[in-house]
Amino acid sequence: MPRPRKTRTDYAHFARHTTRWRDNDVYGHMNNAVFYELVDAAVNDWIIGSGELDIPHGPVVGLVVESACVFHESLGWPDPVDAGLRVARIGNSSVQYEVGLFRGGADHAAAEARFVHVYVDRDSRRPVSLPDPFRSALARLQVA
Repeated sequence: MPRPRKTRTDYAHFARHTTRWRDNDVYGHMNNAVFYELVDAAVNDWIIGSGELDIPHGPVVGLVVESACVFHESLGWPDPVDAGLRVARIGNSSVQYEVGLFRGGADHAAAEARFVHVYVDRDSRRPVSLPDPFRSALARLQVA
């Protein structure tokens, strides 16, 4: 029985990614490791675009502490992939991002990923409270 899938309306921000010839594996579809690369790119591209954290030189950095992905259908070159991003939870020092990967133009996610960052002091690697401007930017990604 098919699992329910999120649609584009479930996400607050989108970015298009171009697939590459090398993304496909011997089975003719995008390798699962590439899905994770796209998830990582979606989150970090948004963080950089928000302008609220100085990646890679700022005093606060995000470390991945958890990730997961549910695959509904294959993706692969030459299809473009739209990455939908939303924030599911904002903690004191952590953020749970959710990313839907959509074949370009499709309404239902081909894959749904979870990606948790804990934000730490660059030098001590100890958790720190999210800076207020960054917290405000993250709140704009929360979808009811």
